[in-house]
Amino acid sequence: MSAAAGFAPRRDEPLFGRLAIIGIGLIGSSIARAAKELNLAGHIVLADRDEAVRRRARELDLGHEIAESAIQAVQDADLVILCVPVGACGPLAQEIADALKQGAILSDVGSVKHAVVEAVAPHVPAGVHFVPAHPVAGTENSGPEAGFPSLFLNRWCILTPPPGTDEAAIARTRRFWEGMAAMVEVMGSQHHDLVLAITSHLPHLIAYNIVGTAEDLGQVTHSEVIKFSAGGFRDFTRIAASDPTMWRDVFLANKEAVLEMLGRFNEDLAVLTRAIRYGDGETLHKHFTRTRAIRRGIVALGQEKAETEKLKQG
Repeated sequence: MSAAAGFAPRRDEPLFGRLAIIGIGLIGSSIARAAKELNLAGHIVLADRDEAVRRRARELDLGHEIAESAIQAVQDADLVILCVPVGACGPLAQEIADALKQGAILSDVGSVKHAVVEAVAPHVPAGVHFVPAHPVAGTENSGPEAGFPSLFLNRWCILTPPPGTDEAAIARTRRFWEGMAAMVEVMGSQHHDLVLAITSHLPHLIAYNIVGTAEDLGQVTHSEVIKFSAGGFRDFTRIAASDPTMWRDVFLANKEAVLEMLGRFNEDLAVLTRAIRYGDGETLHKHFTRTRAIRRGIVALGQEKAETEKLKQG
């Protein structure tokens, strides 16, 4: 989808002079594509530790420059976005700290925020503004080829700036994400992690587990699981194909909130288990009716699968 097709208007003047994106996966490459197409930054430089990824990014013409190192990429950058697994954010912030210029905004895209704030904030130099972000968007695909500019269209991006963060920096970060047609919300990092534990992290954990259970069933062969995957299994377990490194870090970084939500889930599952065991159809019907209404509300708000938007591109 292009700007001309209407997913977002192209700016007459860039919002940032130099944008540095560290990590060229799904999110990083999508930001690069959108920022370039929509003129959100005058000069876009990307970096990745993997030489093959850097080479592919050059082939795809993702930015104006592909740097050989993160330190090189952030030189003179007005906005730096860490698009790496949450466990790598702290060490990366420490690595680039001395290269960040005064007045720059440092951000990220991690789906866990409090652990990232605690890991990154100690390395942020005075005069640099730290505005953590989480674009609630994605697909199960990864790598520089996976990105597309409309990934953030009508998706939420949650900002979790630490107390005392410069309001002007928060506003510029908001405008950047709104420039890619995202809807922006600001909240505390701990509240964010609790919300995302139930809306994102727990579903991923369950999907990974269901696929593992299906694989381990002695009475069902691997080929049968693949051959006879019904829509429910196929659609729900799509997210089990997501980046294992990223999700390992998410669960470890948001351990307390995930464990709390997992406990509540197990309690509710026990109620359904009893209803099935004892033929309590009324309990099952009430539960399914309530959750059906919730699902319809999600669809009504436009929060369907991100791949739908990618398919609309053609």
